[in-house]
Amino acid sequence: MYVKDLSKCKEFIAGDDCLIRELLNPRLNKELALGYSLAHAIVKPGDTTRLHRMASSEVYYILEGKGIMNIDNEQKLVSPGQTIYIPPKSIQSITNSGQVDLVFLAIVDPAWREEDEDILL
Repeated sequence: MYVKDLSKCKEFIAGDDCLIRELLNPRLNKELALGYSLAHAIVKPGDTTRLHRMASSEVYYILEGKGIMNIDNEQKLVSPGQTIYIPPKSIQSITNSGQVDLVFLAIVDPAWREEDEDILL
């Protein structure tokens, strides 16, 4: 059985300026038979992630806060309990439009690798 505690995951700032903790990534643990990665992400109030595009598909699941999701030329308000699908190579960012942290899970398939993320601004 594999169990990982969020508080024991190393925090880092991703290329899009989002605060990330990787929960699952097969490159971090070769014993995991996964093709995807799972990360916990935070965007502070008033902040927007940098425009970027991923080689992989991505899914966000909003846990806390509210925001504005930008994918290509489309914008949608997002809030807890919502899931957002981001197709591969889509230009994307998310803005925290609330007063508290915007917290979400990010699933990347195939698994996230820094070299698969293209920062545009």
